[in-house]
Amino acid sequence: MIHGVEVKELVSHADERGFFCEVVRVSDPIFAEGFAQWSHTVSHSGVAKAWHVHQRQVDWWYVACGTIKTALYDTRPESPTHGQVQELLMGDGHPRIVLKIPPGVAHGYRVLQGPVHLFYIVSAEYDGTDEGRIPHDDPRIGYDWAAGPEIR
Repeated sequence: MIHGVEVKELVSHADERGFFCEVVRVSDPIFAEGFAQWSHTVSHSGVAKAWHVHQRQVDWWYVACGTIKTALYDTRPESPTHGQVQELLMGDGHPRIVLKIPPGVAHGYRVLQGPVHLFYIVSAEYDGTDEGRIPHDDPRIGYDWAAGPEIR
């Protein structure tokens, strides 16, 4: 796991009517930095969005429906996991989680099964000066967005 990245496993309560799942509380330790903005994005099958990085903002992601392969890359020179890549499968068919992405960790995803509804909370309101982009094919990272999920 990349240093500072956290996962909150969620519990769903299902019956014949559907399910209920509490996603995040203000008192959750994973949510210590607090709420500033809540956003919702929809992406279609095959779409890849990468790499995005913040220097100050924390992101919390939750996939409500669909499936994504999330990739994280640690850009922080002082981090014990600098230069490492981490992958997670999120959404339908996988344990429901909230993913916390700290500042300095580049992130992106590819939609494996869409459409995907990704809800994300951020610790600061939109500030264009904190928006960073890294090309999806940056050779320093060497990540293959076209590769399928690892077969286990």
